[in-house]
Amino acid sequence: MENMNPEQIFGSFMPWKLDESTWILNFMNGSQNVYLLEGKERALLIDTGWGAASLAETVKRLTDKPVVAANTHYHPDHAAGNGYFTQVYVNKNWKDDAPGMDGSAMLTFDLQKMPHPDYEKIEVGEGDTIDLGDRVIEVLEVKNAHCNSSLFFLDRDRRMIFVGDEMEAAQVNLFDNSYNPELKYDVDERLRNFRANTVRLKELSPFYTYLLPNHNGFPIAVEYLDDYIELVDEIYLGKAEIEDKLNHPFIEMDPQAKYLCRVRHKNASIFIRKDELLKVYGTQI
Repeated sequence: MENMNPEQIFGSFMPWKLDESTWILNFMNGSQNVYLLEGKERALLIDTGWGAASLAETVKRLTDKPVVAANTHYHPDHAAGNGYFTQVYVNKNWKDDAPGMDGSAMLTFDLQKMPHPDYEKIEVGEGDTIDLGDRVIEVLEVKNAHCNSSLFFLDRDRRMIFVGDEMEAAQVNLFDNSYNPELKYDVDERLRNFRANTVRLKELSPFYTYLLPNHNGFPIAVEYLDDYIELVDEIYLGKAEIEDKLNHPFIEMDPQAKYLCRVRHKNASIFIRKDELLKVYGTQI
């Protein structure tokens, strides 16, 4: 990986079909993906990656439909390519996470050189739908957990739900990553919100077959949800396993890495600041 250039790491997309009208576009050394959903009239790209032009080029090869984009959340690895599209659906709270987009040292490509740097942000939330023509995607709001601007996208007809970074197989990041000094991080609130979001996903499980996150394994089984719910409970009981070794190359590159720990229960784990975790560990939920 040391000898690879940014385009190879962040912009080499390998697409494959999940079904006849849904594509997974995998990149970042296999650890990340975005999704292309095609309807009769237009297509929806869920997340736009780090800003590599090759994403837009790849999408054009996969569909001849007009493409609109949507962000599962407003982090640079999910929204930095927005400027390749004229319209993007975003959570109404996108500004809360904008500092990470506007001044992130992790941005690899020049956002102002994209075709549409002033793209239209269409704010959506609970109860809104995105109609692709014979394929309607439901928008679900998410409590602040991984970040402040998350959305879930539910496709009942295809039995899919797209969950961004709020649910993963390998781990979920629950440390403060907004880079917004005006927002107060409350570890108790974040953990409780994360649990509530996971419970909601479980309640919706009759309407989808698989969970489709953006990192570290996809699609993933619904059974992960129980493990994550139990993980939060085990944290408050003081029984969850705390590991100081992160064992994740990209997380270890994060500026906060030296403060983080991994907390594990069964097949679920989270990354979180250890000092914040210890504020609630064993306090009873």
